[in-house]
Amino acid sequence: MTNNDEDKGAGTARSSGKQRRIGLKDIADELGISQTAVSFAINDRPGVSEETKRKVKQAAAKLGWSPVYAAQALGSSKTMTVGFAPARSADGLQDESFMLHFMTGLHASFSAKGYGLLYRPCSSLNEELAVYRDWSRRKRVDGVILVDLRADDPRPELLNQLGVTAALAGGPDPSGLVPSLSIDDSGTMTSVLRHLLDRGHRRIAYLCGDPALDYSRDRETAFRAFAKRSRLESIHVEFTEFDTTKAAETTLRLLRLPVPPTAFIYESETLAAASLRAVSKRLLETGEYPAGLPAIVSFEDSFICEAVYPSITSVHRDAGEYGAKVAKLLLKMLAGERVSGNRKILTPQLIVRESTERTVG
Repeated sequence: MTNNDEDKGAGTARSSGKQRRIGLKDIADELGISQTAVSFAINDRPGVSEETKRKVKQAAAKLGWSPVYAAQALGSSKTMTVGFAPARSADGLQDESFMLHFMTGLHASFSAKGYGLLYRPCSSLNEELAVYRDWSRRKRVDGVILVDLRADDPRPELLNQLGVTAALAGGPDPSGLVPSLSIDDSGTMTSVLRHLLDRGHRRIAYLCGDPALDYSRDRETAFRAFAKRSRLESIHVEFTEFDTTKAAETTLRLLRLPVPPTAFIYESETLAAASLRAVSKRLLETGEYPAGLPAIVSFEDSFICEAVYPSITSVHRDAGEYGAKVAKLLLKMLAGERVSGNRKILTPQLIVRESTERTVG
């Protein structure tokens, strides 16, 4: 190995109060193995045994070795950075606990392998596409994480053209260009509807988020299919664009129908909580709804669902675990491993609370 090659894996350590460089050769000499084997072990590459990897990492820690990423970047095409540029407003991300926990899971998996997460929220799909072009041109990231797959989504094709490695949370990608990990939204919708049907609800409304998102479409399809199989008395599907004001107004409008829904399913906990507040306020002021509060279910779970009264029945998914698994999928791709096209992971759990306790006749 040349001196330049040694520098790529060089690290730093303090010894006798002075800063000195620790290289792969020091670790190799410590263990009596080749520098190539040390490099493979440090970077978790195939070609050395798990036992050798363990010994190398122990020796590196003992000697005080740590990677110098600036040196690595000069000698390779790696940036040790993964990009995440969801097309959502900053306010929207702050309101969604699922996305915040998802990002925590991403960071946990990436940081364990020495990768940083470059977060760049975008206000539109066009801005997100522009960010990917910029990152590719400047070789800013090694790969990207995609969320919120859309109908006729242009992102997989663009990233494929740019040569940027990507993993998708959701999907699957119809083009087959981006491997993905998804949650069984249609199966979860069926579980929610069975719960409501068991409580006697046969007039049910579903207040969706964005009709362009694949998971909203999957849930709507499952909702309509269940309603047809179970011969529900009436159903309503309304899109809110994740606007809490629109969700609340739509809920009040549907409750004024001659034969209103007795149960509502909402895309997120913020939509559910805002609508519950509006209905409770209206009921307190006017007593307009003889049947009282409708049953309410949220497709997202957070402290909000427990804090309001009545507490809201919701679908719980471990967003942190989901983020960690999506990150690991991308890490496998960056390491050159073969991965499957799409897998469904995690089994959401329906948390039954006060909002659906009452049984209707």
